[in-house]
Amino acid sequence: MQRVLAVMGGALGILLFALLIIVAGSHLQDWQTKPSAGVTNYTPIEQKGRELYVSLGCVYCHTQQVRDKNYVDIARGWGKRPSTAGDYIYDRPHLLGTMRTGPDLHNVGSRLPADIWHLIHLYQPTAVVPNSIMPPHRFLFTTVDKNLIPPGKQAVPLPKGTVPKGKTILATDDAIALVAYLKSLSHQ
Repeated sequence: MQRVLAVMGGALGILLFALLIIVAGSHLQDWQTKPSAGVTNYTPIEQKGRELYVSLGCVYCHTQQVRDKNYVDIARGWGKRPSTAGDYIYDRPHLLGTMRTGPDLHNVGSRLPADIWHLIHLYQPTAVVPNSIMPPHRFLFTTVDKNLIPPGKQAVPLPKGTVPKGKTILATDDAIALVAYLKSLSHQ
């Protein structure tokens, strides 16, 4: 009986030691990680857009990590270098993703810096990417009479036949926040 207790105590000791090393080691690495060049914390509007990105499930189809040169990510233009830990210093939770149904978004702000492109893509993805399988996010927009555009609001210039006659499409604050977040994904 005493031998069983000694073995169990030794096994528990090894387990606790390993757990301590794994947990403490990862925290030590976190403390030593510095932000990559150009990486800043999110503004309030970018943070709101990030929360929308999560709630809409965008992370299920898009990754946010450029893999090393052994993959085709850099050749596809998704980034100039592989992702590093410093790129994610302000991300809680990290949104690396697990599947690439759509393109990687780690550097989408550098690749596609125009607000209008993103707004059109959110409203009607096939208007800018003909073979896109992304669902439209029209609930992020409002339809108003062409003559009743509120001050400070900008109409989204969509292709003919996309908007009902005499109407125009306006981006909601949520659409603008989501675009701000996407544009903030610009890791050089």
